[in-house]
Amino acid sequence: MHTVKLRVNDGVYDKLILLLSKFNKDEIEIINETSDFTKNQKYLANELNEIINGKAKFVEVDEAEKQLEKIIKKHEGNI
Repeated sequence: MHTVKLRVNDGVYDKLILLLSKFNKDEIEIINETSDFTKNQKYLANELNEIINGKAKFVEVDEAEKQLEKIIKKHEGNI
């Protein structure tokens, strides 16, 4: 699967969305670029750069499980 980012003129935007909506979700999914999407994209790009540059901190599986258990216990009453 591929992801394509387009800058579309306001005059053709509605027509393009109408065309794309003709496909089913398995073929084409329209991903709206919200501020959360952009924030997550920047965060993940930074994380990848840290890995590539050798600056990333990695933990063993056991340590990751311990950290997750602490987070789960902290938030389990909020469900």
